[in-house]
Amino acid sequence: MAEPVDIYAHRRQLQAIAYRMLGSMAEAEDAVQETFLRWHRQDQAQQVSEIREPKAWLITTLTRHCIDRLRAAKAQRESYVGMWLPEPLVEEPAIEPVDRLELAESLSMAMLMMLERLSPDERAAFLLHEVFDTDYPDIARILGKTEAACRQLVHRAKERVKAGKPRFVPSRAEQEKVMAGFRHAVASGDVAGLAALFSADATLYSDGGGKATATINPIFGAEKIARFFIGVRDKQPEGAEIVPRIVNGSVGYVVYLGDKVLQASHFEFDGDRIAEVHIVRNPDKLQHLMRGQA
Repeated sequence: MAEPVDIYAHRRQLQAIAYRMLGSMAEAEDAVQETFLRWHRQDQAQQVSEIREPKAWLITTLTRHCIDRLRAAKAQRESYVGMWLPEPLVEEPAIEPVDRLELAESLSMAMLMMLERLSPDERAAFLLHEVFDTDYPDIARILGKTEAACRQLVHRAKERVKAGKPRFVPSRAEQEKVMAGFRHAVASGDVAGLAALFSADATLYSDGGGKATATINPIFGAEKIARFFIGVRDKQPEGAEIVPRIVNGSVGYVVYLGDKVLQASHFEFDGDRIAEVHIVRNPDKLQHLMRGQA
């Protein structure tokens, strides 16, 4: 009798794929759970023994499910109020492992926003090949396409996302140094000093989803972004607490009011300057960050 398969040993990789596909931890967890349920249905139908590579079956099932969800979500995201940003993935600050630099890049808000411009098939092929080192024969099997078609999908995707990659991503320590200057400049109201920390062509994005105050359009330029932060500095409600966090693989912070989360802010860098800021204020995207859950 064959040994039972521990499908849950693959949960972490499945969640990693699903989050990058869907841009939402809540949706990613639902997709992984649905994948496990489909496995158990196969088991109940006594068809599991026919699956020669359980991990490959799980990744294939998950990826196809995520593609279906992306296609169904297209109209919803097109009618979204204001700018749509991915649901933030937040971690406690920690020493940065060298081997996580590339993985962190694939988690960045800028990258996930670029992935939104791809078709679901392009997004899946790009992530499987470029992030998860999946060979073309396996991608072809997962997507139900020829290897040549999958190579073309990846090629088109790479052309479309390469412009969104930062020129130079600094170390965690260097990011923290810039952010120390950021906090000091904001606290002192130093617009010029704050503007000097941003790239000349820096961009700020804010997502309220029509449910929280946010800028409807991006803010462009170092000085305008600096004035924005000085302007909102004194508008935080009394008792609000700004807590440093790692947000989507880069330094950032979460603003709490008691146990409630008001926003998560993510910063991306180009060398020793801040290149992009992403502020998520839509409460639907912050529920998982409530204290005791993050």
